[in-house]
Amino acid sequence: MEYYEKVGPIGEGTYGVVMKCRHKETGQTVAIKKFKESEDDLQIRKTALREVRMLKQLKHDNIVNLIEVFRRKGKLYLVFEHLDHTILEDLDKRPHGLSDDRENGTVRKCMWQLLKAMDYLHSHNVIHRDIKPENILVSVNGVVKLCDFGFARTLAGPGAKYTDYVATRWYRAPELLVGDTEYGKAVDVWATGCIFAEILTGQPLFPGDTDIDQLYRIMKILGPLTKRHMEVFLKNPLFVGVRIPEVSKTTPIESKLPNVAPDAMHWLRQCLIYDSDQRAPTRTLMSLPYFQSDGFADRFEVELRQLIEMDKEREQNDRGRRRKQKKPHHESRNLASRKEARQPLEDLESNSSKRQHADDDRQHNLTSIPPIHGAQSYTKQSYYTTSSPATTSTTSYGIGIAGGGGGQPPGGGGGGQPPHRDVMSRGDGQSGFGPFGNSGGQLPPVGKKKGGASQPISFPKIQAGFGVGGGGLMRSNVSPGPGPGLGGMSGYGDRTGGGE
Repeated sequence: MEYYEKVGPIGEGTYGVVMKCRHKETGQTVAIKKFKESEDDLQIRKTALREVRMLKQLKHDNIVNLIEVFRRKGKLYLVFEHLDHTILEDLDKRPHGLSDDRENGTVRKCMWQLLKAMDYLHSHNVIHRDIKPENILVSVNGVVKLCDFGFARTLAGPGAKYTDYVATRWYRAPELLVGDTEYGKAVDVWATGCIFAEILTGQPLFPGDTDIDQLYRIMKILGPLTKRHMEVFLKNPLFVGVRIPEVSKTTPIESKLPNVAPDAMHWLRQCLIYDSDQRAPTRTLMSLPYFQSDGFADRFEVELRQLIEMDKEREQNDRGRRRKQKKPHHESRNLASRKEARQPLEDLESNSSKRQHADDDRQHNLTSIPPIHGAQSYTKQSYYTTSSPATTSTTSYGIGIAGGGGGQPPGGGGGGQPPHRDVMSRGDGQSGFGPFGNSGGQLPPVGKKKGGASQPISFPKIQAGFGVGGGGLMRSNVSPGPGPGLGGMSGYGDRTGGGE
């Protein structure tokens, strides 16, 4: 999370929380999903990996874009593009439903884009299994994107079985409610029909409190369940001893949606067919008169392309405006120094190659630090020719942690000698680059107490070092800290094993 600053919360779900954040360098606004528990939790890890796997494969204008994935302190973070709001928020603002006006209404535009996302998924043999208003995002310009693929999966061959505990109850198809494990793309179509009725009226079509209540509400409008449904229900061990209440009289669906146009009602009925094999697929739904009778589909496709381009242009302008607000130099250095800790993941199972690149970058940066305060410049070649002879089997690099420590140079400072430490003072050290002796170099003296003696500290086998002294605030009886800051010193040593 070091690369992002939190702007505010967005929402919370079963497995995690979603935060609105902004990238510190690019200024891009994103939505970051943080999973609540450790990635070692099997169910959470399974859900997270499924969502990552799906979204890496699925790229469509009406499906939310996954930007990156990383882990921090054992928790997974998914970074998504940020959109303005959800359909649920629109319904909260408009309790009587959204406008379905044929000229300027939003219902057809939302449903057309949702069907495009579903058609793309189904054409790739993927089912979402949790389509609901909360998972339908809307941009400022009205572009709709489907999100939350934690329950999505790829369909297997005919006869394959899947878990029945998916989808939010109000949008769950009858085959899921009775516990059928052989289902397919039609479960998404049923959910889409329920959403369509809800955004037209502002009220959920089947707001059941339990699975049995949900079945009863469906039967009250659509009539008795099919023979297949009843067989599965009676065999389900979860419903042993449970009976579905009998429905004495059904209520026509038209009474629930009194002001809906005939072509819209026809479209809805094609989504709410009991037999999943007879339920209309997405392509059929897109070809029905509700979308085609007045040329809406062709007309809106042109408009949609413009809306998508407007969203992209708006995001680029926002980034450019924030990038002009240049950050302090020290903040950029801090971000780079924390590169390893963030651990971005191309693959959740392995990121060793990323760490190797980070090591190479860090090594390159350290060996190319320029001289400071007029110290004599040394190249890497001249440095080794002036050092004491050494027999070397392996070479490793280390950061000086006691401030200074960069070696006593032939003509230069001692890697940041501080002023007196027995009083609070501030001063600039020096920099130097040069060889140590055979027994190693000496760090700057550190006063143990006011007026006390200082003892040099020797480190054997240190062949050479580079010390940078910085302006720092020093207090009495306080040990120098690593790097610039308190103590105002930093050092870099090249340690050669077996050096004499």
